[in-house]
Formats: sequence, C-alpha cells, structure tokens
Amino acid sequence: MTETKTEYGYGNAVQCTEGEFAGWYHWNHDPYETRSGPFFMRREDDGSYVCAFRAADQHMNGAGFMHGGCLLTFADFALFAIATDALQGDSAVTMNLSGDFLGSAPPGALMEARGEVTRGGGKTIFVRGLINADGQPALSFTGIIRRLRKG
Repeated sequence: MTETKTEYGYGNAVQCTEGEFAGWYHWNHDPYETRSGPFFMRREDDGSYVCAFRAADQHMNGAGFMHGGCLLTFADFALFAIATDALQGDSAVTMNLSGDFLGSAPPGALMEARGEVTRGGGKTIFVRGLINADGQPALSFTGIIRRLRKG
C-alpha cells in the first residue's frame, strides 16, 4: 500500500493512495491497530468522520463471523476519529469502552463506524457510535477518552 504522510485528525496519519481505501487515512503508529485492521477514516462533507475497513478472514472467529474483539478494537479506533475536533491535536487514552452486539459480520462485509461526541471540550470526552456491516447494525458503542494535554 502506497502512502503519503500528512497531519490528519488525531495524531499523525497517512493517506492511502491506492486500493479500495485510496484517499482515506489511517494511523500507522499503532502496531496493534495496524495488525488488527488496518482501519481507515475520512472526514465527510458535513465535518463528521466515517471509519471503515473490509472484513477479512483474519477478523473472523471460529464460527466464521467477525470476532467481537475485532469489533471492539474498531470501535476504539473510531472513538478517536470521531473525537478528532474535540481533541484539538492532543493525545488521549481510552478510559471506558462498552458495546452492544447487534448483528454478525461475514467475511467481505464493508464495516463502517459513525458517531458523535456527546460531551467534549475538557479533559474528558464522551463519544457514542454505531458500526454497520454492509449497512446492517453490528455494534453500538459508547466510550470515554481522556485528553492528555501537550506540554
């Protein structure tokens, strides 16, 4: 995958220049997320963020559907993309992440996460979102992230 470096959203992200997610961004400084996904994000025309990845065999459990841990890892990624503006370039950590499993995701499904900051502006940012598999609800999630101010 060819990439160009840029500042995009939270932290330093790179833009993909080829493949299904050409024009999308991802963080390449998180080895766990890179191996788990990779997961991608982009800003929509309305200013919100959408996150996505294509479900592959590596994301499946023994029953042939997406592993719940993969869905929660993607939700954790989405927390930070959704909260990009509230973070104002600061680093942050996840304080809480919870989810409700709503449906399964088969191999090949397009996974998309969208959400909103329900409270931000201070050190603690509250986010809620929904992950869809080919347009069908798979996981609703809420999370709390703690800003780590620079300097």
